[in-house]
Amino acid sequence: MALQKRKQATPVIGFLNNGSRAGFPRPLAAFQRGLKEAGCNGHDVEIDYRWADGKLDKLPAMADGLFRPQVKVIAVTGGITPARAALDARNRSAAKDIPIVFAGCDPDEVGLVSDFERPDHNATGVDVCVRKGLPHRPYLVNELVPGASFALLVNPKALGAPFEKKEAEEAGAKFGKKPLIVEASAESDFAPAFASCQRHGVGALVVHADAFFTSRRKKIVALAARYKLPAIYPWREYVEAGGLLSYGPNLANAWRQVGFYSGMVLKGTKPADLPVLQRSPELVINLKAAKAIGLVVPPRLLAQADEIIE
Repeated sequence: MALQKRKQATPVIGFLNNGSRAGFPRPLAAFQRGLKEAGCNGHDVEIDYRWADGKLDKLPAMADGLFRPQVKVIAVTGGITPARAALDARNRSAAKDIPIVFAGCDPDEVGLVSDFERPDHNATGVDVCVRKGLPHRPYLVNELVPGASFALLVNPKALGAPFEKKEAEEAGAKFGKKPLIVEASAESDFAPAFASCQRHGVGALVVHADAFFTSRRKKIVALAARYKLPAIYPWREYVEAGGLLSYGPNLANAWRQVGFYSGMVLKGTKPADLPVLQRSPELVINLKAAKAIGLVVPPRLLAQADEIIE
């Protein structure tokens, strides 16, 4: 009797993020939609989700756990910190041939790629570098609250924190402003950070593009409303949660592309044949939030908005 063919194991896509699943419903749905667009349906692929929920010290072990034979591609969202963790884990692993598909900031700086058009190092994805929008944020502050100083809320444990601080200071200097740096790496740090802004009399707040912050955006938005502090956020998800203004790439679109690329790689496309995509920032303004803190958004700023929520 002929031996029956052994059933092929369901391929696994590893997924790594430094925030929480509950904090990214729309981007996560977009990621799953991207997989389907690439021809990957729920019954023919398994996804191993790893969420650090802001506990960045857990990322190395989480990343290590994804590099195993059943995993055929690893999708990394949440920025430079989880991307670096995935790259380091691959370098430690025997499974060095597992491709990485990312949505992160400056992937060339992390070492994921050196060529955007024909990605090397067995990795590709989407560059969602919100830092490129930092020079524009002091301009937004100046438009919203003319002459006001601003603070930068940053997660000191995130790899991108030093870059954001440096670029915020350089951008602020062009307007004659030195930003106040306030830090938070746990939810309990948010209230003291906002209290510090009030004590120093800053007129606006710029929020660091950190996945943990995004997961806790309702808390941050609520504090900004309580202190009547105009805040500029990196993603539209904050504005949809009641925040005032966001300036940065569309996060859901980036995650959809990560899903699509992951599906393409799973089906045999080489990462080198999938160019790293770069996304332009969009300006989203919530007029209801502005009214709640007694702020009138200038017509010139409204004219630049990609979307206005009323």
